[in-house]
Amino acid sequence: MEPRHPLPPFTKETAIIKIQMAEDAWNSKDPVRVSKAYTVNSEWRNRGSFINGREEIVKFLTEKWQRELNYRLKKEYWAHIDNRIAVRFEYEYQNAEGKWFRAYGNENWEFDEDGYMAKRYASINDVEISGAEEK
Repeated sequence: MEPRHPLPPFTKETAIIKIQMAEDAWNSKDPVRVSKAYTVNSEWRNRGSFINGREEIVKFLTEKWQRELNYRLKKEYWAHIDNRIAVRFEYEYQNAEGKWFRAYGNENWEFDEDGYMAKRYASINDVEISGAEEK
């Protein structure tokens, strides 16, 4: 596999670039595109779900975006060191009944030497909002 720049060890500037790349991919709502940023055997914890490898990532995200309609995500730099980045994020989505939610959370990322994310640990909380509260 080709290296996925920027590569670790990260500076604050390259960590911010990596975060923006992730935000852009997730906002595409294309599970295959998103999965290509991860190692073939990437490990995730997403809320109470444990996901391993690209195939499971694609399945998980396909199901997620079938439930979470009108999805919009914003990620922000929190911290970094060597091959790790910590991110704060929020996203909004609408469920099938038309109710709006905002999800808040933190992610811890660990990258391999080629710049692919090997581990992703996400803690997420959802809050129901009114349509008037959308950002």
